[in-house]
Amino acid sequence: MKFIRVSILAIMATMYSSQSYSQSMEFNNPIAEKRADPWVHKTASGEYYLIATVPEYDRIVLRKANSINGLKEAKEKEIWHKHKTGVMANHIWAPELHWIDGKWYIYFAAGEAENKWNIRIWVLSNSSADPMQGKWTEEGQIKTKIDSFSLDATTFVHNGKRYLIWAQNVRGGKHGTALVLSEMKNPTTLTGPEIVITEPEFGWEREKYNVNEGPAVIQKNGKIFVSYSASATNHNYCMGLLWINENTDLLNAANWNKSPAPVFYTNPDLKRYGPGHNSFTTSEDGKATIMIYHARDYKEIQGDELSDVNRATRARAVEWTESGFPDFMQNKKD
Repeated sequence: MKFIRVSILAIMATMYSSQSYSQSMEFNNPIAEKRADPWVHKTASGEYYLIATVPEYDRIVLRKANSINGLKEAKEKEIWHKHKTGVMANHIWAPELHWIDGKWYIYFAAGEAENKWNIRIWVLSNSSADPMQGKWTEEGQIKTKIDSFSLDATTFVHNGKRYLIWAQNVRGGKHGTALVLSEMKNPTTLTGPEIVITEPEFGWEREKYNVNEGPAVIQKNGKIFVSYSASATNHNYCMGLLWINENTDLLNAANWNKSPAPVFYTNPDLKRYGPGHNSFTTSEDGKATIMIYHARDYKEIQGDELSDVNRATRARAVEWTESGFPDFMQNKKD
């Protein structure tokens, strides 16, 4: 696999110099307590839906509001529950809600009752106009070329083609998870090829565990940007950034660029620990890019980080540099 590389100083100068900030936006953070891996979908009519991982890892819940701040007090509804045996019965993680060709789809990760780490990507669908209504149908598993630990699928369209990006252990053992990209035949089927666009290589991606996961896509300024999360889900958790020129072949790994340093990470001064697994939406007026992510407000965790329930959903505005890159404003309070 080949990435285009430049020095850290040069790349940061390109990404973050000559910054032009718009008026900051205020959010009533946290938007949702005890909700990790958050995904917010904004409809064409301006409604916001929040879907996220619950700490019990046993169900999928959804809430709806007319504003991002409104999600905080919105009534939450359980729309699907894990199986008692077999597949889709353990570690229900990182659901995403997408509106595709007149139908709702949820991509999520799930393990087996008998082996919670045998995690794969699964899909639900719903033809109701409102995803909080109607019936959710189990569409089955997203079949990947390599049958291995897989999670955190997200989908987007570029030049009329739909793509899926997900995290997967493609090398086996303790190698950890890479991000894989493939074109899709339909919302539940990959056509391939399946290419690795990033894998853990820098120290900040390899703290405790080797992790690249939680991809989220922004298409803007002639580029496709993919944020992702790295390292264990404690205070070391942080966000990296990939990008590619929109007029190049997305399925050629050599066309993808990668920041050699994280773009968003722990800031003790702001009590922001382990920020990551984000998604993107827009403000009510559609003018500002909003990042939805999770973080804790303390560093020390008792026991395993996955058993700690206090990853909370937060929102913050994303600024854009004069060179057309997203600026996550690491030192700005939410």
